[in-house]
Amino acid sequence: MAVAMTLVPINSTLNRVMIKELAISATLVAALASLPYLFSPIQVAIGSFSDRHPIFGLRRTPYIVIGLLLTVVGVILSPSVAFLLASNWWAGVALGILTFGAWGMGFNFATVAYLSLASEISGEEGRGRTIAIMWFMMITSIIATAITLSRMVDPYTPEALVRAFSSIGLFALLLGLIGLVRLETRTARRATLPAPTAEGQSWKVLFGAILENRHATFFFVYLSILLAALLGQDILLEPFAGETFGMTVRETTRITSIWGVCVLLTLLIAGLLENRIGKRRVAGLGGWLALAGFSLISLSGVMLNLGVFYSGVVLLGLGTGLSTVANLSLMLDMTTAEKVGLFIGAWGMSNAISRLMGSLLAGAVRDLVAGISGSAVLGYVVVFSILGTLMLVSLLMLRQVNVAAFRQQQDQPSLVERIAIASEA
Repeated sequence: MAVAMTLVPINSTLNRVMIKELAISATLVAALASLPYLFSPIQVAIGSFSDRHPIFGLRRTPYIVIGLLLTVVGVILSPSVAFLLASNWWAGVALGILTFGAWGMGFNFATVAYLSLASEISGEEGRGRTIAIMWFMMITSIIATAITLSRMVDPYTPEALVRAFSSIGLFALLLGLIGLVRLETRTARRATLPAPTAEGQSWKVLFGAILENRHATFFFVYLSILLAALLGQDILLEPFAGETFGMTVRETTRITSIWGVCVLLTLLIAGLLENRIGKRRVAGLGGWLALAGFSLISLSGVMLNLGVFYSGVVLLGLGTGLSTVANLSLMLDMTTAEKVGLFIGAWGMSNAISRLMGSLLAGAVRDLVAGISGSAVLGYVVVFSILGTLMLVSLLMLRQVNVAAFRQQQDQPSLVERIAIASEA
């Protein structure tokens, strides 16, 4: 919950303020906000290092604390960096890399250490229940944080933004520290246990596993295109709403809560749909819903119709949830039990690469079109149209995904585990 809370201010509110109120390049904003995904390969090294180097007899807790502190520092300092960027570009960029880099590094530290600890504590039998609770509480905290933050920045002023980010950051730190109390048992014997190897999760091994099978290669390309479309809009959706419809910071921040509610709805219905119509059809349904969402969002910019925009956001949220869960399920169908961990790593790698490239592409296209045409709204419309086109391409590729070419997965994780795996990346 604490780490999820630190994501909302930067990915939900600050990106809108930087692009709309401060007129900072969307490309630069996308690059700074994407640093956690740029740093994601270090998760393997962090996990391996914490295995071998306990601190005060604890292998996970100290690294979670380090990560939590870095994310909180990043969140608290990020508004000041944003205002500095608007007045002193070079100094702002330098401090922005440090600040957002601290946030991104902390995100990776805390995530990999906590997931390792949760896996160790819950064991095989309790894994499903543990992941279900973690995922539910994470989404709930995102919804609650978005609603709370939207009220704290209304009416918007720079001072209100700094105050709100500081309050959210400090509360997240307090909540995280409380959650860590007596969570991990300190024993000298743990430090002498052999460290699990990280070899199976290195990016070199992941690429090798993907490229050795042409069906896996095709699915990876399909997945990358799909995720680039779904995740590329994240950095621009709220600035678009503010630029096009004159929505306040409070109103655009609440878009995140709409997304969270849609995700929770898909959590409830995805399993039922998979049993009734099959996984590939659910993936297709999610894709078509997301495509309809992109189409309505683009159309709302042309029509200047707020109702059409909100309809598009709802469809995009529902489509994103269904598509993510169903496609991860398809991926797990395409491998044997002994390679599940390897392909989960491939999913995380695809997610990180796609989010990074999708965000940078979206920011660059928005800036380029807005600069040529003189219309920021047109820049957003073009971006959402491109993302919709990518979604259409992925839907056409989905028809060629051949699950029968892979050996069936014998020991599949439950639905909630699959959703949680998707959220880890």
